[in-house]
Amino acid sequence: MADLLPLNPDELLTTTRAVRKRLDLTRPVERSVVERCIEIAMQAPSGSNRQTWQFVLVDDPAVKQQLADLYGSVFDSFSSSTPGATFDETDTRAQRKAHVNASAQHLRDHLHEVPVMLLAYQLGRPDQLPAGSTLLLQPYSVPLTQSRESLVEALS
Repeated sequence: MADLLPLNPDELLTTTRAVRKRLDLTRPVERSVVERCIEIAMQAPSGSNRQTWQFVLVDDPAVKQQLADLYGSVFDSFSSSTPGATFDETDTRAQRKAHVNASAQHLRDHLHEVPVMLLAYQLGRPDQLPAGSTLLLQPYSVPLTQSRESLVEALS
């Protein structure tokens, strides 16, 4: 296991929102490390205590390329057809907007190169899921555990 980062919970939650441009695309990631991150993240609460979510690890280069191509087509369609949010110029989100957009584009262009993709999904049809079902906290918790392992991520 990697040395733990000396971060308290507030630092862990506030120091890095997403890492895209600094991804080390050449660093191998052991499957056992990602599985441990998932195991820890599965302790996050779920609506009505319904654990209908699943995770899939993808490390096959051909499958990663197919997923990256699909992601890229959706990204391109979304980014060209959706007006960006506007903020007052004093708002820090306005000040960082160009940087965030460039970072998202970088991930779109290099997604196929990541060592491991982690896909999260929820069992069932969206219109038939039980009330209170959620799939937000578990995928959000994975990056927190990855930070613990000195890995970087982007939740997209």
